[in-house]
Amino acid sequence: MSSPETSPPEEETAQSTEPEQPAFGWTLYAEQMNGRFAMIGLVILLLLNFITGQDFWTWLGLR
Repeated sequence: MSSPETSPPEEETAQSTEPEQPAFGWTLYAEQMNGRFAMIGLVILLLLNFITGQDFWTWLGLR
């Protein structure tokens, strides 16, 4: 009897755990940063509204 041939284990294609490096253009990194800054801006606008009692447009002097 012959033993079945065993092939070396296949390497799994795992995603890299290294953080993405900044690049120019429409990249995943740029979109994530834009989203984070947008969320921070929204929170700041909500705090401005609650603290001063004025909305964004009044605060800018447009109303």
